Amino acid sequence: MLEVKDLHAYYGKSHILRGVNLSIGEGEIVSLLGRNGVGRSTTCKAIMGEVAPAGSVEFHGQELVGRKPYEIAMAGIGYVPENRDIFPGLTTRQNLILGLKPGQKESESRWSIEDMFDLFSNLRERADVEASVLSGGEKQMLTICRTLMGDPSLIMIDEPTEGLAPKVVEQVSALLEQIAKRGVSILLVEQKLTIALNISSRVYVMGHGRIVFGGSSEEFAQNDAVRKEWLEI
Repeated sequence: MLEVKDLHAYYGKSHILRGVNLSIGEGEIVSLLGRNGVGRSTTCKAIMGEVAPAGSVEFHGQELVGRKPYEIAMAGIGYVPENRDIFPGLTTRQNLILGLKPGQKESESRWSIEDMFDLFSNLRERADVEASVLSGGEKQMLTICRTLMGDPSLIMIDEPTEGLAPKVVEQVSALLEQIAKRGVSILLVEQKLTIALNISSRVYVMGHGRIVFGGSSEEFAQNDAVRKEWLEI
């Protein structure tokens, strides 16, 4: 589905991504791990076209490098950034409606607003409340659900459990598994290894702007050397 080959990206003169290679298959959850500052978020932004990349990003066989972010979104990639970017002055329901692509009808999508409410009942209870009063966990769920309303076949989610209570973390994990069961592939940027290993089929580890490990969750769990060198502080 997604093939990233020799991906480079810069912020000014700073060379952030130094030849990233990764792939994601249909309906697969893949975790991208690494310490802060190694380029995980930049990888998502480069795939999404928010950072000008060099290299190759193929999605369903089509090259995305050089396309604008809205064109990449229209091609079927959704992006949930770390900052939980909602519209605080609009209601929960209005935020969800804004997730629809131009010309897209809710009836033609694999996801509806009712689906979102079924997945996370708290959103139903707060459907007509301004999003500014939602809790951190509710805002995170709303951001993910709004992205799903655009009917992506791949969704990139950056640090979805950061700062959330353990109970909400469990809810987010369950939601991600439900998303994958509907055939949506997920690239998950995550710090919590337990979550990554529990729900991911494969794991990539980044270090210094490169992929330093790629393999199954089971292979990663057994690789103490990689964890000690590239993840432990």
